[in-house]
Amino acid sequence: MFLSDVLDQTIKKLKAQTANVLTLANLSLGGFAIIFTLKGNFNLSLLLIFIAALADRFDGMVARKLNIESELGKQLDSMSDIISFGVAPALLIYQGILFEFGDPGAFFTIFYIGCGAFRLARFNISENNGYFTGLPITAAGCLATLSYLAIPYFPSQFFLFMMVILSFLMVSPFRLRKV
Repeated sequence: MFLSDVLDQTIKKLKAQTANVLTLANLSLGGFAIIFTLKGNFNLSLLLIFIAALADRFDGMVARKLNIESELGKQLDSMSDIISFGVAPALLIYQGILFEFGDPGAFFTIFYIGCGAFRLARFNISENNGYFTGLPITAAGCLATLSYLAIPYFPSQFFLFMMVILSFLMVSPFRLRKV
């Protein structure tokens, strides 16, 4: 009887943390993407950001499916997202091309991260009504990351312009239905 109760409690605790484990995987992948960008391994960084996006997609699904949504999970998800879809893609694009612009390139890299943080904070204090306000940071981060593959094909000004546009889209008031 005692062993059964202990096993039952352990399974309940593991179930309750499943979504948070996926969220921490997202954060870890974003952290490694940053490290690999700093080491000059841009392609691996790109791959890790996209795998982080998969983990981000599944953490919310798992939380809803297992009915384990929590305020802690929501905050942890936002902190992970700023790393994986704010800092990691911005640094990848900065190291890949925006460094050529000097201070303006650095400014718009930080501006993108700041807009992403603002968007996440606004999301965390808003009601969950079936809509996103502004472009979700995951989408912006994936677009920025994907654009890295286009560096040989577009002029460097395109990437500066793109980072500005993605930044403003994240903080804009337009509404987008959640999928």
